[in-house]
Amino acid sequence: MANNIKEERLRWILPIHKKEVKLKDATKLCPYSKRSLERWLRAYRKHGARGLEPKSTQPRSNPRETPIRIKERVLELRRETNLCALKLHWKLEKEGVRLHPRTIGKIIKKEGLVRKYRVKRIKYQYIKARLEPGESVEIDIKYVPGRLNKKRYYQFNAIDCASRWRYLRIYPDFSNYSAMLFVKKLLKVAPFQIQAIKTDNGSSFTNRHTGYLKSSDPQNPRLYPLDVFCNENGISHFLIDPGKPQQNGKVERSHRSDQERFYDRIKFTTGEDLKLKIRLWNMYYNDLEHCGIGGITPNQMLNFN
Repeated sequence: MANNIKEERLRWILPIHKKEVKLKDATKLCPYSKRSLERWLRAYRKHGARGLEPKSTQPRSNPRETPIRIKERVLELRRETNLCALKLHWKLEKEGVRLHPRTIGKIIKKEGLVRKYRVKRIKYQYIKARLEPGESVEIDIKYVPGRLNKKRYYQFNAIDCASRWRYLRIYPDFSNYSAMLFVKKLLKVAPFQIQAIKTDNGSSFTNRHTGYLKSSDPQNPRLYPLDVFCNENGISHFLIDPGKPQQNGKVERSHRSDQERFYDRIKFTTGEDLKLKIRLWNMYYNDLEHCGIGGITPNQMLNFN
C-alpha cells in the first residue's frame, strides 16, 4: 500500500512509463480518470518523481481582488497625505473609487505604512453627549517650532467640540494679555455663540494654582482678568485636572495635525509670513473631513446646524 499521494501516483504511472501496460488498459482498472493519468505521466517524464508531489489547489488570483492601479493610488495618497484609512476612503470616493476602509487598511498595513505603537492601547467606552456648536470650546497654546529672526512665537488654538471648527492666531508671547486678545477675537469671528471655554491650568488662562494661595484674603481671591471677562460675557470657564491633557483631547489632537501637515511641510522666514500661512492653513483645516463628525468638514457641520 502506498504511504502517501506521491507513491500512489507512482504505482500507477511506472508500469505505463515502462510500457508494461497500455494507458487504455490501465484506465479500466484505475480509480482515477484517463486525463489524470496522462497529466501525471507527463509530469513524471518532465520532472521525475518530484513532479508527482501534490501541489496547492488554492487559486493564484482572486476575481474580486482589488486592481493593482487602485492599490497604487491608495499607497500614493497614503505617502502624500499620511491620512488614515477612513479619510482615504472619503478621498477615493471623490475620485469615483469605492473601496471599503478595511480593505484600504489592509493595503497600507501590508506595505508597512501604518503607525507603529510601542504599547497596546486600552480601549475605553465613552458615553458621548450631543453638543451644539459653541457649547464647549477647547483652547490651548502650541510652541511654534524653532525661532524666526531670533524670536519665538506661540500659536493659540481654539476648537469647537461639536463641529471641530477651529480658529488659530500667532502671538509673540503666551501672556494673559495675549490670551485675552485671542478670546476677544474668537468671540468676533466665531460663526456661533460661545457658551463655555475649556483650558488647562497654565498662567495664561488662570491663577487657580499660582495666585490663590498668595492672596492676602484667601476667602476672596483676586479673579484673573480672563475669568472676569468670561463672567461679564456670560461664558463659563472650565479648567481640566492638572496633568490631564487628555481632557482637552480635541485641541491636543489638532496640535499633531498642525505639526505633521503644516510645520513639517511649510517653510516661513518672518513672523508676518507665518501669520499669513497659518491663516491659510486654518481655512484649509476647516474644509477637511473629520472622522469624529462622520466624514464631513467643520464648515459643512455648521451649515447642517
